[in-house]
Amino acid sequence: MTDKSILILGIGNLLWADEGFGVRAVEAINARWRFPEHVSLLDGGTLGLNLIHHVQEAERLIVFDAIDYGLAPGTLKVVLNDEVPMYLGVKKMSLHQTGFQEVLACARLTGQCPAELVLIGVQPAELDDFGGSLRDEVKAQIAPALETALEWLARWGVSPELREEGALPLSAPSLGLAAYEALRGA
Repeated sequence: MTDKSILILGIGNLLWADEGFGVRAVEAINARWRFPEHVSLLDGGTLGLNLIHHVQEAERLIVFDAIDYGLAPGTLKVVLNDEVPMYLGVKKMSLHQTGFQEVLACARLTGQCPAELVLIGVQPAELDDFGGSLRDEVKAQIAPALETALEWLARWGVSPELREEGALPLSAPSLGLAAYEALRGA
C-alpha cells in the first residue's frame, strides 16, 4: 500500500498585511517540522492557476489562507471538502482567491481533485496596509492553525518529526517573517 500524496499549501499576498497569513503558516510549519516524502509543502503565494498541477497531484490537501468569514478578527475557522470553494468566494480580498477557486474547479473538471480538502482560514484584521505584516491577533493564530493541520495529518497517518536543524526556506529568505518585519521596522 502506498502513502497518499499530501500537499500543505499556503496562499495569500504577504505584501498586504493579514492577507499573508497562509504564506506565513506554511513557512512556520516548514520551519518546525520535517515530513515524509509523500507530504509536500508549498508557498503558493498568489500563483492562482499556476497551482493546478500541484493540486491535481495531491490526494489530500491542506490550505492555509486569510478568509473573510464575517467573524471577529483573528478567528480561526476550518472548512472541509465541498464547502471550501464557497468560502473562498465569500468576499474577494485579492486576486489569488479567484484564482484558487478556478484551480479547484479545473481540478474537479479533470477528475483530479484531492479526495480530501481542509481549509484552515483566519479572519483578517487588516488588509489595507501595503508592506505591512500580520496583525497580532492574526499572527497569534499561526500556532493553532499548525496544530489543526498536524491533527489532520495524524488522522491521515502522518507523523512529522520536529526539526533539529534549520529548514530550507520555501521562498526567498528575505521574505521570511523576521526578515520582512525587520525591513519594515514592524
